[in-house]
Amino acid sequence: MVALVHPPQSPFELGCVAEVFGIRRAGVPAHYDFGVCTEHPGLVATAAGYDMLVGDGLSALATADTVVIPGWVPPEKPLPPAVVDALRAAHRRGARLVSICSGAFALAQTGLLDGRRAATHWRLARQLADRFPRIQVDPDVLYIDHGDIATSAGAAAGVDLCLHLVRRDYGAAHAARIARHMVMPPHREGGQAQYASPPPSPKRTDPSLAPLLEWVTDRLGQPVTVDDMATRLRVSSRTLARRFLEQLGTSPGQWLLAQRIAAARALLEESDLPVDAIALRVGLSSATNLRRRFHATLHTTPAAYRRAFRGTGTGTATVAGAGAGAGSDR
Repeated sequence: MVALVHPPQSPFELGCVAEVFGIRRAGVPAHYDFGVCTEHPGLVATAAGYDMLVGDGLSALATADTVVIPGWVPPEKPLPPAVVDALRAAHRRGARLVSICSGAFALAQTGLLDGRRAATHWRLARQLADRFPRIQVDPDVLYIDHGDIATSAGAAAGVDLCLHLVRRDYGAAHAARIARHMVMPPHREGGQAQYASPPPSPKRTDPSLAPLLEWVTDRLGQPVTVDDMATRLRVSSRTLARRFLEQLGTSPGQWLLAQRIAAARALLEESDLPVDAIALRVGLSSATNLRRRFHATLHTTPAAYRRAFRGTGTGTATVAGAGAGAGSDR
């Protein structure tokens, strides 16, 4: 896993990638060997006004299984020919290419996004579409994963994409451990809409949903309802729905179902519990209900999902047509 940076590098986008793939955490297996490279090794200026020292050049891309471009500023900046060649060569030999936010402009210049859907920050979507008309720019999603190439919206959506890639490579349980260490809410699906910040309002800012999300995820086996969630937060159901839409881009009911499905995935990966027991443990009441919800979400059955993750030694599986995971440590 290598992040390709260039001056002026956005430290936040790079930090998102490093936080997910590069940090060693107690009790969490380290599956990725994370590094940073640049076209000309040495000091690389950041957009925050300081320099960082990068020791590796483009040769690092020759062995990377995943290459991440954490932003490309300014977006209209030409991609150097040597970088174009290195990215195309990496893709030809099977490396996965990933862009965060404006990094889609760098991938676009390789031609590898031609004819494909791609995501970028909502503010840059029109610029990307106008400059690269062969790319199907989707301004409304958090991220798009084609298997060999993935793109994300604004910086925070880059975290969602990175955690999605971890789930694809090593399963929902491993991604959930990383998210919990990061004090992140459970994942958002890529198809959810981007929500631009509303204009400043004189009204009091809504409190964070984080305590409620943690309270719910600790009680998935219980019959928690949307009304229970509203009561816990001491707001009306309508206010709760508005806060979920503003902060998470989804409804309370859909978010709750996603958490139950994520918990079921983790149990299918890590336990030998029968499907009916898993259904009860995650609050889906019956094996029939779990199978129906699971298939609607992942387009596969719990049994097939379990076989996919139990049938590989690397933790890599292909589920719901998402494409094969990288499943490696570079």
